[in-house]
Amino acid sequence: MTLLVALHRHDRTIVILILLAAIAASWAYLLFGVDAAMPEMDDMDMAMPMSPPGWTGGQAALTFAMWVAMMAAMMLPSAAPMLLFYDVIARKRNAGSAAIGPTSLFGLGYLAVWAGFSALAVALQYGLDRANLLSPMLQTTSVALTAALLVAAGVYQWTPLKQSCLRHCRSPLDFVLQHWRGGRRGAFAMGITHGLYCLGCCWMLMLLLFVGGVMSFAWIAAIALFVLVEKLAPAGHWIGKAAGVALIGWGGYVLTSLFMGA
Repeated sequence: MTLLVALHRHDRTIVILILLAAIAASWAYLLFGVDAAMPEMDDMDMAMPMSPPGWTGGQAALTFAMWVAMMAAMMLPSAAPMLLFYDVIARKRNAGSAAIGPTSLFGLGYLAVWAGFSALAVALQYGLDRANLLSPMLQTTSVALTAALLVAAGVYQWTPLKQSCLRHCRSPLDFVLQHWRGGRRGAFAMGITHGLYCLGCCWMLMLLLFVGGVMSFAWIAAIALFVLVEKLAPAGHWIGKAAGVALIGWGGYVLTSLFMGA
């Protein structure tokens, strides 16, 4: 019995280390990997590099990799409680056998959803770039678009869809009770399902990257911290609603400045 407990703790430690390694690797890529792949900007105040002009297949692949790394870095920390809770349940369901494989598949399913979102984000970035609506830091240059994104994100924070998805993200127990599926395929499917809930919760927040700058490391970290607080803090859902009011106010201020400057 003591041996089984020791093995369980050993396997759980491996799961935690894998999760931490994935998060660390994602943030490291944002800090150093993108910097190595793209030329630096002259302005030292800009935390991340400028993307080169023009779109090639190679640049599209690098941009997709950048978005996937961003989504992993921003979303995995808030998904950690769900992954670790699933790992515990999976071990019990499998009579104490190692659940590293199923837990990894759950994580891969979760990341697959955000990889799909990343592909759509690259397409959106391409469209905005072709419309000359992005700065070198990949920040929208349109005041009207900035205001629209802020107000839309703020309103979305109060919608039933947002609140429903947030409840699933905040309650690992409820998610497992409602969506449990056994086996490795079930683990991957559960990861996709949980990823879809998190996507429904956070997709508008991710679009705010175009407001503060996709290449701004500080802005990426700020949104990631907000997502973490919204999902894990005891009053996270109220914090999210308060942020929605603030975003609407911010968007209104930006829109007012547009009309006043006209």
